[in-house]
This record gives sequence, C-alpha cells and structure tokens, in this order.
Amino acid sequence: MKLNITDEFSRLRAVVLGRAKGNGPTPKLEEAYDPKSAKHIMEGTYPEEEDMIAEMEAVAQVFKKYDVEVFRPELIPDYNQIFSRDIGFVIEDKFCKSNILPDREREFEAIEHVWSQIPKANRIIFPEEAHVEGGDVMPHGDYIFVGTYRGEDYPDYITARTNTQAVDYLQKCFPNKTVKSFNLRKSNTIPEDNALHLDCCFQPIGHGRCIIHKNGFLEEEEYQWLVDYFGKDNCFEIDKMEMYFMNSNIFSISEDVIISERNFTRLNTWLRSKGYTVEEVPYFEISKQEGLLRCSTLPLIRD
Repeated sequence: MKLNITDEFSRLRAVVLGRAKGNGPTPKLEEAYDPKSAKHIMEGTYPEEEDMIAEMEAVAQVFKKYDVEVFRPELIPDYNQIFSRDIGFVIEDKFCKSNILPDREREFEAIEHVWSQIPKANRIIFPEEAHVEGGDVMPHGDYIFVGTYRGEDYPDYITARTNTQAVDYLQKCFPNKTVKSFNLRKSNTIPEDNALHLDCCFQPIGHGRCIIHKNGFLEEEEYQWLVDYFGKDNCFEIDKMEMYFMNSNIFSISEDVIISERNFTRLNTWLRSKGYTVEEVPYFEISKQEGLLRCSTLPLIRD
C-alpha cells in the first residue's frame, strides 16, 4: 500500500473507519476514559450499540458515494473499536502507530491487516515514554500541528494523551516539517472544559479555512498564531457548547466535500455559504463518547 497524507482535506482515496458492532455493554464509571463518557454513564444516556452501528453505516455510505476504499478493524467482541484515529495516523508515506492508553492496545491489533501492508521502513513506532494519539496530530503542508499538554501534572490527567516527548520525536522523524505544538485545556471531570485532542477544538478545512475554539487552548498566543496563520475571516469560531458537541470534529473527503453531523446547523449553514458540499449524517450518539467524525476515521491515502 502506497500511503500519502499531507493535509486534512485533499481528495480521500482510502481510509480506516472504526466499527461499532461488538462494542459491548455500557462501561462501568471507573472504566471511562473521558469526562463526557462518564457523564452519560452516570445519567443513563450512554449510547446503544445498534444506534452507533447505524451512525457509522451512514458514514460508510458517504464513502461509498465518493468511491473511497474503506478498511474496517477486525471484530473484537465486547470491545470499543469506534475511534480508529486514536490508534494510528499517517504522515506522508509513513504509518505511525500511536502510543495509546495501555487498556486500548488490542485496538491496534485489529488493524494488523492494514499495518502488514506497509513496508517496514515506512512504519514508525514511538518510544515508550512518548505518548501520542492521532486526534492530536494534523499534517498541514510544511507543518505538523500537534495538540499536547505541557503541565507538570500531565500524569494526573487521563485526558492528556500526547506529551512533549512525542512532539520531539515527531520532529526527529520528520525533519523536513515544522512541528508546531499547542498546549490544550484538560479536565478529567468537566467535559465542557476538556479539549481531549487537538481536533476537539480545531480543524483545518479546504480553501485555507479552519474551525476553531479559543478556550480549548491554554495559551492565547498559540490560539492567536492559528488565527493569524489562517486569517481571521477564514476562521469559524465555535463556542463552548459547540465544542462540547464536537463541531470541530468533522471530516473532509476533499477540499470541497465535508461530512458533518446533521445537528450542526450554524456550522453547516456557514460551510454551504462558503461553497462546500456538506454531507450530513447522524452522529449524536457516538459523540457522547467525546469523539466524532475525525476521531473515527484514519485516512491512509489522499491525492
């Protein structure tokens, strides 16, 4: 397989889409990896497997419409395999295996049929001390944007998934790129105050625009750097509740075509006003696990 990913929005040709089948029963509260999942477990509103299967099938149908080759993880019974972005990511022609929470290691084993097609010279495995998940990593031309958490209390946050050692290792692996990191706001208990990954508060889209939420960034100058880079008029600012509902976590099939959640009325209206084709899908149930469309897709090949 000849991988090619240099940005978030070039024409998609191949992708790993997670799976909801076999997701298993509602987890115990102590098994939750993020505050939003914990909230829905406590309130008895955690998503049902059949609803999540239907939501993911809607995305699969959009990929079929646009002639995108779709790989799915092998089924592991009673195991959450929805968020394929967490477990790996592609930069240029290299497949990077994420260094994820130990409890989730089996998720990567389920895409061995993809990993095995990558030449060994094009596989990157991070050292043990370098924690990274794909939701924090965004190739963008000459840049690699990376969400991180730089606080000394990093080990105290189950929501801090990418550390500074991973940022440094990425720069070592891709010396031709500028790795630009962003310190993200974390909370183990308040989902509205938690940017679990960079794509929970920011995402570039085609034609030089982006979706962004200021409060997801701990350092205003880093947020401002992005606004200046894209240009204020090209930034769609989402508010706190829009971030909570994951409005920045949409997914681009091309510069002109974006898959978005059907309830994102303000965002979808803006996208269409700018000339994008918006493929609306139901994804509200999956969003209860603090992930949405970008989180459940792992692009392999873009033109």
